[in-house]
Amino acid sequence: MTVSRTELLRAQFELTWALFEYHLERLEQEDFLWEPGPLIWTMRRSADGTWVPDWADTEPDPVPVPTIAWVSWHIGWWWSVTLDHARGRPPRERTDVVWPGEGTPTVEWLRDLRTQWLAVLDDLTDTELDAPARFPVPDDPRYTVAHMAAWVNTELTKNVSEIGQLRLLRAASAVRPHH
Repeated sequence: MTVSRTELLRAQFELTWALFEYHLERLEQEDFLWEPGPLIWTMRRSADGTWVPDWADTEPDPVPVPTIAWVSWHIGWWWSVTLDHARGRPPRERTDVVWPGEGTPTVEWLRDLRTQWLAVLDDLTDTELDAPARFPVPDDPRYTVAHMAAWVNTELTKNVSEIGQLRLLRAASAVRPHH
């Protein structure tokens, strides 16, 4: 049985997404802005009511622990920019990707990004997979669309595990141990 590279990328993506759905289905609105420690990155409301991520152009040391809100915005940001590149559109700036807020709006946003990504994967040919990609490594002609698609799967896997761990930590912190 022969499996195409696109089929393999899609199967890998679908496995990661199934793990993500496990957590998306269980997220509570209060999970998003829960702060797991004193040094965090989160989403904050600006004066005009939009959500703005904590951000530093140079990674701080120590690195702040992100909230689920921040990680979900981060997913939306890199995935939106990846979709722009995959569809030949001008990529958005980080500040142009707006987080929709706690709970259902963000879950729906992420599911919509999934639908858009599946459409990209379904349209890719082997020739297109071999074409150079300018994202996320802009100046390396050896970096192909296949690499970009594999990067999406890997980055999403990492972010899904972060959200899952934060969700579990919040749930566990609310339980009083029985002694």
